[in-house]
Amino acid sequence: MYRFVFTQVLSRFDPEDVHHLTVRGLRLLSVTPVVKKLVHRRLAPRDPALRVQAFGVHFPGPFGLAAGFDKDAGCVEAMSALGFGHVEVGTITAHAQPGNARPRLFRLAGERAIINRMGFNNAGAGAAARALSRVRGVPAIVGVNIGKTKVVPESEAVSDYVASARELAPSADYLVVNVSSPNTPGLRNLQAVELLRPLLKAVKEVADGTPKRTPLLVKIAPDLADEDVDAVADLALELGLDGIIATNTTISREGVASTETGGLSGRPVKARSLEVLRRLRSRVGDRLVLVSVGGVEDVDDVWERLLAGATLVQGYTGLIYHGPLWANRIHRQLARRMRRHGVTDLREIIGRTAS
Repeated sequence: MYRFVFTQVLSRFDPEDVHHLTVRGLRLLSVTPVVKKLVHRRLAPRDPALRVQAFGVHFPGPFGLAAGFDKDAGCVEAMSALGFGHVEVGTITAHAQPGNARPRLFRLAGERAIINRMGFNNAGAGAAARALSRVRGVPAIVGVNIGKTKVVPESEAVSDYVASARELAPSADYLVVNVSSPNTPGLRNLQAVELLRPLLKAVKEVADGTPKRTPLLVKIAPDLADEDVDAVADLALELGLDGIIATNTTISREGVASTETGGLSGRPVKARSLEVLRRLRSRVGDRLVLVSVGGVEDVDDVWERLLAGATLVQGYTGLIYHGPLWANRIHRQLARRMRRHGVTDLREIIGRTAS
């Protein structure tokens, strides 16, 4: 049914307009207590075999929503009710900003991909903190992804990230430093270890100082050279970070016909994302939590990422092409596969095929 609606109706409209309409609907669901609870009871992961612990946080299922969909933390409860084991909001910047000029979101339906050059459009850290402080009617694990305000020069990036962390870390189940979006000029320069070290140290000091100590992760790009992936992994271990999220969108256009600028996500990113995951696992073993994102479409992809060493898996682009029941379906299919293989605990398979 959803595929019919997508091809015959949604695909005829501007993708960003569809996104905003969807978010408004989900926000309405988030503030409708009875319906929200009924949907959560029906669709949220409940099978005990799916539960997994990462950096001290208990997740009801390993498959979550990647950053980029819920930029202002407005529909966390709705997405949790629809079956995502966690919701990563953002990317959020210290100061509100409109993002880049439209059009800035493009579907590549044939490749099951999208290109975006949104530019961290969001209402700012203060607004997101207020949204996250509201009492929730259904359980939700929330990651908060923070980035650099566009107008802030690279020389002031550390203080900009720290300002966001101070606002948001107390409300987050985990915090993510995003230095890998291709849509903020100069942002990816911060992945260089000499620039990344002082940034992560400063944000970690804030995260460590929250009442419950907020776990800190860094999100990296698929376009990093292998030796740079290794360097970031070594730095994360050196600083005592809790994990790495791999990977963000790519600037590569291999396998797609479009020449639109921006970050490419979806199926074309799958191979490199998995490659980076395997490299990270071989470098850090189980000393860091690895979160795999990029080209995840179905239960086969989630299963493969878990075997390769991911503790958590995320998706976003697949939601556009597979519809609102996507996360619920993946978790149900994952639970069935685990039973078929005699697996009663996800820890039994995480990293099983890692070299």
